[in-house]
Amino acid sequence: MAKATEADEQTIKLHDCHDYTTMADLKRSLLGHLQGRVLEIGPGAGTNLTYFPPDIHWIGVEPNLFTHLYIRQEAERHGLKDIELHGQPAEQFPVEDGSLDAVVSTYVLCSVTDIDTTLKDIQRVLKPDGKFVFMEHVAATDGTCTRTVQDGITPVWKTVFDHCHPNRETWRNLEKAGFATVDYQTFRLSIPVVSPHIAGVATRASIDSKTELAHGQSKSRQPTLGDIHDI
Repeated sequence: MAKATEADEQTIKLHDCHDYTTMADLKRSLLGHLQGRVLEIGPGAGTNLTYFPPDIHWIGVEPNLFTHLYIRQEAERHGLKDIELHGQPAEQFPVEDGSLDAVVSTYVLCSVTDIDTTLKDIQRVLKPDGKFVFMEHVAATDGTCTRTVQDGITPVWKTVFDHCHPNRETWRNLEKAGFATVDYQTFRLSIPVVSPHIAGVATRASIDSKTELAHGQSKSRQPTLGDIHDI
């Protein structure tokens, strides 16, 4: 995992993506303009730290304590001085209600035990109009060869790879979670099984419960590669 921080994400090409050609370009767009208090779920060894503005207050929730040294080294290397690091599971956020400007998750929602509970807690800790920035691999289209493989391999895959679900329809959970808006793009990487991918931003809903309910009942559909979704 520590070696992953050394990978040049400018060389990781995105396929069927409208606006970005490399992983570095996409992450720079998603993370480079965040401000204030930002919580990252499951930062691993700190791969994303190079993309954050150095003046944010960065909070990491990473249960793997062996990576904490690498995270602190990466933070120092990229000039992030105002950081907090916690060892709780990804589903537990040690912050107050409505206290964060943004929450970031890259390839974490595939592995959480209860994705809907996690999304509720993300909304709990975000300020009104706060942003949830996400990038995840998701289930392929129903009836495709890839989806058949994903469904068949999931029982073994999640055991071997820390509860990772290659067939999780994460976009459905996001669209029904009660966010005010959910905007995302789809793309592919040249990796079997864990493809396609989605990346985007969800905005915390207002206090208006009727509005939240209306968004929570939005109809969902299977995303198509290259799509840009706005609900």
